[in-house]
Amino acid sequence: MKLIALEEAFAIPEFLARESLPKETLSEDRWMKEWNRQLLDFTQERLPIMDTHGIDIQVLSLTVPGIQAITDPAQAVEDARHANDYLADVIDRHPDRFRGFAAVALQDPDAAAKELQRAVTELGFCGALVNDHTGGHYYDEPQFDVFWSALEDLDVPLYLHPGAPPADLWHVTSGRPELIGPLWTWGAETGAHALRLILGGVFDRHPRAKLILGHMGEFLPFQLARLDSRYLRQRDRLLRRTPSAYFGDNIHITVSGVWSHPALIGALEAIGADAVMFAIDYPYEFTSEAVDFLTKAPLTHEQLAKISHSNAERLLHLKH
Repeated sequence: MKLIALEEAFAIPEFLARESLPKETLSEDRWMKEWNRQLLDFTQERLPIMDTHGIDIQVLSLTVPGIQAITDPAQAVEDARHANDYLADVIDRHPDRFRGFAAVALQDPDAAAKELQRAVTELGFCGALVNDHTGGHYYDEPQFDVFWSALEDLDVPLYLHPGAPPADLWHVTSGRPELIGPLWTWGAETGAHALRLILGGVFDRHPRAKLILGHMGEFLPFQLARLDSRYLRQRDRLLRRTPSAYFGDNIHITVSGVWSHPALIGALEAIGADAVMFAIDYPYEFTSEAVDFLTKAPLTHEQLAKISHSNAERLLHLKH
């Protein structure tokens, strides 16, 4: 079985020294130390782990908080370019094993569109990944249309990943810091961002744009009926379609970090097997658990082939 993993993180030493992994989460120090080591490595641990568990390709992306943590637009543009050149060099040394999602500085949407163009056409990247909002700005805002147009023109997806510094205080988490981060708030915040994109008309203005959500769709596939029901009872319905109709067309998901067969079957029923792809979330999740989850899933041969590799090959234009 061919396996292509789409949400696989790396770090650059000088970036990690300047902006370490998000401090607001309650991850144990021993895991933080292990992740920091593994994020910087490509050959000593990463490739052997891939070989042991049958991972053919990792699509690499700059780890959280990435470019979204930078407040100075000029610095963000410079760092995005550096990150992409760094990753391109890694891929050039292992062209059969790694591909890349570009880092982009949406602090400057025009520059982000230009860097995406360079990363795809010159460096051979297969899309972009951003860590949720940029400085409290969400990508349904009109200044980002230039970036969505670039994604359409290049026919590559945007992976919307959690992990930006918080834009504001979510009072429900007060006194319960364990809710903050990957346990709960990251998924809820990123899912809400995706809903902003839908309800803000991004996919009506850019009907060929493609978005990827990790973690089994950040809760959304399981709420589509509710979203449609409530939307159809609102005033000023401006969308061309119901919210659910954008899933499986504009919006695709990966299974990263949600090793639940009931959740997988529910997502398949909700949005279809053509819109679900494999991912691990390395190094934050164990590759062994991810592969075991997929190989034991109650899927047909056709569904398994789509999720394990063929959907990714089609959406990301990966050569066989």
